[in-house]
Amino acid sequence: MMRWASLANIYRLGLKELKSLWADKTLLILICWAFSGAIYTAATGASQELRNAPIAIVDEDQSPLSRRLVDAFYPPYFRAPARIGMAEVDAGMDTGRYNFVLIIPPRFEQDVVRGRTPELQLNIDATIMTQAFIGATYIKSIALGEVNEYLSGSRESAATPIVLTPRVRFNPNLVGYWFGGVMEVINNVTMLTIILVGAAFLREREHGTLEHLLVMPLTPFEIMMAKIWANGLAVLCGVSFALLVMVEQVLAVPIAGSLPLFLAAAACYLFAAASIGIFLGTLARSMPQFGLLVILCIIPLLLLSGGVSPRESMPELVQNLMLAAPTTYFVRLAQGILYRGAGFDMVWPDLAWMGAVGAAFFGLALVRFRAAVAGAQG
Repeated sequence: MMRWASLANIYRLGLKELKSLWADKTLLILICWAFSGAIYTAATGASQELRNAPIAIVDEDQSPLSRRLVDAFYPPYFRAPARIGMAEVDAGMDTGRYNFVLIIPPRFEQDVVRGRTPELQLNIDATIMTQAFIGATYIKSIALGEVNEYLSGSRESAATPIVLTPRVRFNPNLVGYWFGGVMEVINNVTMLTIILVGAAFLREREHGTLEHLLVMPLTPFEIMMAKIWANGLAVLCGVSFALLVMVEQVLAVPIAGSLPLFLAAAACYLFAAASIGIFLGTLARSMPQFGLLVILCIIPLLLLSGGVSPRESMPELVQNLMLAAPTTYFVRLAQGILYRGAGFDMVWPDLAWMGAVGAAFFGLALVRFRAAVAGAQG
């Protein structure tokens, strides 16, 4: 009897939370933007590959081979090369007009034909760190390929002792926004869940409705569970829209695995993330304080969980510390499901650990919430 009454209380309180969320237009706009426009801008706004890089070439040889090198750089990797003189190099680099300047020396073709090893000078604007590294590799590969093809008719070097044949899986065209769009969905689940649930708790305190709940036959457990399922449902709806519409339709990124399995794992993760939000809500006394706590909490969760860079490249101490965060397991299993088509048999260890860590955070948040209730009643 008491169990069914408790479930009924959780259900009714959850409906109240949904009505409060519907009345808060600011949070509604945040949710809609986070799972629509934010996904698109994060995926397409910051390119991870070389695209339309401005390049200039100083051709002091003016030979068929040097002209062949100039014509080898074209979109989409590079803009059409600008042909400049040596006196224009420094000014072009200083003003940021060119990211790369390739200098072909005199008698370049003659030295190549005679078997010598002439030097091509490549000037790089290293303030664009990602494109500087990738662009240097592309330019070297293009130059070597053109010279080899000019001499032997093949782009492969005869001196190479092996032939490396890459097989790219899961993202065969190496499109950067395939990764960025899906990871933005995963990151927004963390951010919105913590913000929504923590803000809902503080809203009760600031509006004085928390005292009204405390005089009712309700337990802190029922109040927490109501906030978790109601706000979690809103986030799950946003995630479903983001994956089915923004990712698959707008960005045309294929989802390799099972969407129901991912949503089930996300629901388990929402339990843990919402517990973190309630815990932060019990620490903060106002919305501004809560906002500062959220920044201190979310940034490490997003940056150190493996969503931005591989965990293996981080210091071992950081890797061990992040095992206490549910985000680490969620990012790993989400990437496995959405990118590589992993099934339940492959992700269940991460799912179990995530549930265990989430239960620990829920217990900690419940203790803090009960302490806050006792303080308010006292």
